[in-house]
Amino acid sequence: MEQIRNFCIIAHIDHGKSTLADRLLETTRTVDARNMKAQTLDDMDLERERGITIKSHAIQMSYHLDGKDYILNLIDTPGHVDFSYEVSRSIAACEGALLIVDASQGIQAQTISNLYLAIDQGLEIIPVLNKMDLPGAMPEEVKDQIVELIGCKREEIIPASGKTGLGVDAILEAIVTRVPPPKGDPNKPLKALVFDSVFNSYRGIIAYFKILDGEIRTNDQVKFMATERKYQAEEVGNLYLERAPKKVIKTGDVGYIISGIKEAREVKVGDTLTLVDNPCAEAIKGFEDVKPMVFAGIYPVDTDDFEELREAMYKLQLNDASLVFEPESSAALGFGFRCGFLGMLHMEIIQERLEREFNMTVITTVPNVSYHAYTTKDELLIVNNPSDLPDPSRINRVEEPFINASIITSTDYVGNIMSLCMGRRGILKNQHYLTPTRVELNFEMPMAEVVFDFYDKLKSFSRGYASFDYSPSDYRPSALVKLDIYINKSPVDALSAVIHRDRAQEWGRKICEKLRELIPRQQFEIVIQAGIGAKIIARESLSALRKDVTAKCYGGDISRKRKLLEKQKKGKKRMRQVGNVEIPQSAFMAVLKIDD
Repeated sequence: MEQIRNFCIIAHIDHGKSTLADRLLETTRTVDARNMKAQTLDDMDLERERGITIKSHAIQMSYHLDGKDYILNLIDTPGHVDFSYEVSRSIAACEGALLIVDASQGIQAQTISNLYLAIDQGLEIIPVLNKMDLPGAMPEEVKDQIVELIGCKREEIIPASGKTGLGVDAILEAIVTRVPPPKGDPNKPLKALVFDSVFNSYRGIIAYFKILDGEIRTNDQVKFMATERKYQAEEVGNLYLERAPKKVIKTGDVGYIISGIKEAREVKVGDTLTLVDNPCAEAIKGFEDVKPMVFAGIYPVDTDDFEELREAMYKLQLNDASLVFEPESSAALGFGFRCGFLGMLHMEIIQERLEREFNMTVITTVPNVSYHAYTTKDELLIVNNPSDLPDPSRINRVEEPFINASIITSTDYVGNIMSLCMGRRGILKNQHYLTPTRVELNFEMPMAEVVFDFYDKLKSFSRGYASFDYSPSDYRPSALVKLDIYINKSPVDALSAVIHRDRAQEWGRKICEKLRELIPRQQFEIVIQAGIGAKIIARESLSALRKDVTAKCYGGDISRKRKLLEKQKKGKKRMRQVGNVEIPQSAFMAVLKIDD
């Protein structure tokens, strides 16, 4: 155990942690030169294209210093706010953390958020100033920010560059000398923390764990404490770039277990792994079920593809346990799924993975959050879908989720950002100057105001110089109403939304105007209305189209007509029929861009 060091890398998105991880693997010769590529640990195409880490990745390295051989277990964590639960569990499996800060951008919101998670777990923090080779690097200013944030000495900050390899040896030496070895009792019953799981189509679910006490051997009977499921450890081993099977994994080490688990629901990140015959006394604290923050409907473009979509969703869930879904049907879109996501980026990633990995073209409805509706009999109803909201006469009050938002930006953009947040019903709680030119703003805001286009607006208002992080707060009563959209007096449930009463009229009017632009004209008048309950608050009309009878008299080659008919057929597939009015797919997404 004295020779083991477990550490993770924490940083804001795009501060160069995956590149620095590549240099660590290269220097310790964990990956040979011919297998080396940029972002070695990011094995998903999406991760490489976007340059972000979506899943945590664990790998073991060997390092020699002062005549001793050390085992270094690295866990590379995501930097985006949507994956913070995964980060918190990865941090719980470590004794130290590399805090990486971009020398040209300075400290960002997610850096602070993940740093607090690490400090709460009592990790040894090693500050690293990355991207020192950039012409725009400001090492002295950023060092001041780090010293103020974590109270370290200036000489403890390691200057580095993931691109050139500067400072990599100093980082490895600091990991060995400053990160404490794991604590634990090898003689106690097995107690291991599950911090990640992946799906392998041949072996089932592979769970990654860190042993706090005891040891695990091949063919041991094990159980997961949160789910109470029991399995046989068919294979255990360590995680290099490929899995390396071992007979036994001991206290303090990080490894994997294969036990033929088929369903993602049976392995939960944060669970405690122990032996069936000799279980540990209590589970590791901090485990919680992942709570979705944003809900949206996902429907196949062609209703016949529903079963294929179901299969695709189950396979995705095996790889991403934080995806939650249940079947639902809509009068406008047919059969589909109501899905829960951790945030807007998570929703975007899932939609893109469905299209890429499973070739499924889907329609996504307007994202919304989960509300608590209390009836006049004081019963609590959890509303994940606007259509679940009961009749206004039966509602006593509706509560919506609030978040604590932290925004770090340059002082030049404070006015713009404040007006944006106040316009979204935000309450300013605190304003803290990190340096004379950088300020941290803390707001309490309704989650519903953030899920639309808040992040995009924040980036454009601050010209890309603001970073955003949030954590869930509580549920508070609000004047919320359900806004229905009617087309020729038929309600389109896929376009309905739960919205604050003060904004309902303006919102309804904008949707009606947008739909009037997007819905193609027919041979009859189309009436588009927005209403709250029985009251209509906005209306637009689409005048009838005069039929062009001369179009039939067109001569010419039949193959030309066939080509056009085939083209039209594909276009039809991208639409859904509501009553006798065709609504293009763009109309369902128009609500997201209503303020543009």
